[in-house]
Amino acid sequence: MNKDQVKGAAKEVAGKVQKNTGAAIGSTSQQGKGMAREVAGKAQKNLGDARETVKDAAKDTHRKP
Repeated sequence: MNKDQVKGAAKEVAGKVQKNTGAAIGSTSQQGKGMAREVAGKAQKNLGDARETVKDAAKDTHRKP
């Protein structure tokens, strides 16, 4: 697990909370900000996942048979 995966997951959760809070209080502005934060978090987490996949693939190619 790398920092992008962790930070991305945290942003995604924070975005969901902000979006749901905005819905509960009737604030479309907060809902929109929450949705944007959630999407940014997903993107960062996916970037971290991709980096982890590349790192794992590089390890596999350097293993001796």
